[in-house]
Amino acid sequence: MANSKSADKRARQNKKRYELKHAQRSMVRTAVKATIKAVEEKDKKASEVLKTAQSTVDKLASKGVIHKNKAARIKSRMNKQVKSA
Repeated sequence: MANSKSADKRARQNKKRYELKHAQRSMVRTAVKATIKAVEEKDKKASEVLKTAQSTVDKLASKGVIHKNKAARIKSRMNKQVKSA
């Protein structure tokens, strides 16, 4: 329990931010899974799925939801899978 008004407000803000960032991280995971699934099924649209996934990852890295190096690592791994398929 917060002892002051400002601490109470910070707790509310942190909760809101957590929920937003949690949903955004979930979007990244979903995009990565969609790319992997397209590669495993040898889908011809895998490169298009990769492009949308990379876009999602870049957006969230620029907002600070995920670290820029993690975003680069995710994109690199997805790109490697698509090219090898």
